[in-house]
Amino acid sequence: MPWHPEHKQQTRERILLSAAKLFTRDGYENVSINNVMTDAGLTRGAFYSHFATKSELYAEAIETSARQGRARIEESSLQPLELNALIKGYLSQEHRRGELLSCPLAFLITDISQRDDQVRDTYTRVFKGFVNNLCQHQEGEAAEVKTQALQTAVMMIGGVAIARAINDDQLAEVLLEACQQTVLQEPVPEPV
Repeated sequence: MPWHPEHKQQTRERILLSAAKLFTRDGYENVSINNVMTDAGLTRGAFYSHFATKSELYAEAIETSARQGRARIEESSLQPLELNALIKGYLSQEHRRGELLSCPLAFLITDISQRDDQVRDTYTRVFKGFVNNLCQHQEGEAAEVKTQALQTAVMMIGGVAIARAINDDQLAEVLLEACQQTVLQEPVPEPV
């Protein structure tokens, strides 16, 4: 008896969700097709019914991870979505540890430059979407808004990426708070 058309799409989604989770947590080189398929509860053979290569899976997993992050933010207490709350949630220890979301822009930043054009194109598309989302929350001349959104994106993504790379939790906390203050243009507190 043949599978329902929805079954193939559901199976593909299971693979993508597993890949998004594993790649953002462990990176491209440390995740095999077998790892992804085992996590999805499927056999390796099923992989080739959905993807031609690991790189193709990686590119689509980046988009899946970005969609998941966007959906989690939209479902959270940020109704209506408030930019300051988004920034504080993004530049948090919970995000650094991957507890709430695992933004592929920050979590995979050191890996992307070593990948093929398909993966880099996907990363670029996700980055542009991130910047465009920030633009929608700002007012002013188009060029000024775009510049400010790019600066905000770099501070947010870079802040999380560096906080994840260092192994000093206190320094990471200070770094994330400094990024929040810069992005939100809050005054730096006086030292005690």
